[in-house]
Amino acid sequence: QVHPGVMTYTDGAQCTANFVFTDGATTYLGQAAHCSGTGGSTETNGCDSGSLPLGTPVTFNGFTGTMVYNSWLAMQKAGEKDANTCDYNDLALIKLPADALATTNPSVPFFGGPTGLGSGTTSGDDVYSYQNSSLRLGISQLSPKQGISLGDTGGGWSTTVYTLTPGIPGDSGSGFLDATGKAFGVLSTITIAPLAGSNGVGNLAKEIAYAQTHGVAGLSVVPGTEPFTPGLV
Repeated sequence: QVHPGVMTYTDGAQCTANFVFTDGATTYLGQAAHCSGTGGSTETNGCDSGSLPLGTPVTFNGFTGTMVYNSWLAMQKAGEKDANTCDYNDLALIKLPADALATTNPSVPFFGGPTGLGSGTTSGDDVYSYQNSSLRLGISQLSPKQGISLGDTGGGWSTTVYTLTPGIPGDSGSGFLDATGKAFGVLSTITIAPLAGSNGVGNLAKEIAYAQTHGVAGLSVVPGTEPFTPGLV
């Protein structure tokens, strides 16, 4: 019932969970930090955009978790000044309630994995994602996505990706796998260039490293229990 790709609801805002995480003591479900933003859709700078506070309840598949980390709030608390970090560090962690743990599977639907944590991609690499916006009216065949990386931007903090059908509102926060099934990114933005309808994907390794030094020591992505199978066969 709880896995990458489930819909999450934060004060009515809909997003898609990316991966399951742990710090060795607690299990978390990841979503984008902007899913709890209190400003408009154009407010994407995490260092000066409003957010709901830590402790905000987040619901998913009949369970209610608690937002215990938000990169926007962490950067504001730390007084972060690096422009790329402010623009692209977009990760939040939901602490799973005890009753959800027994039904949690870290495997990405359809593709399997993740096989570990990736460092990023290079232009032309295959990428994979499972997105679940309710705008697709529950048509599960439209959720798996395969595409290509168009290369990094923002000092390596973000990767522009292009899939046959791009991520849409409600897909925000969904995870991206590289060609070997490693978790490398979190869907953050819908972009105009270099290709209309492409998506901006935050670098998960950098986002985890930031979380590790700003309140969640030992954080890591939980590998999937099902093997990674690339392609939309």
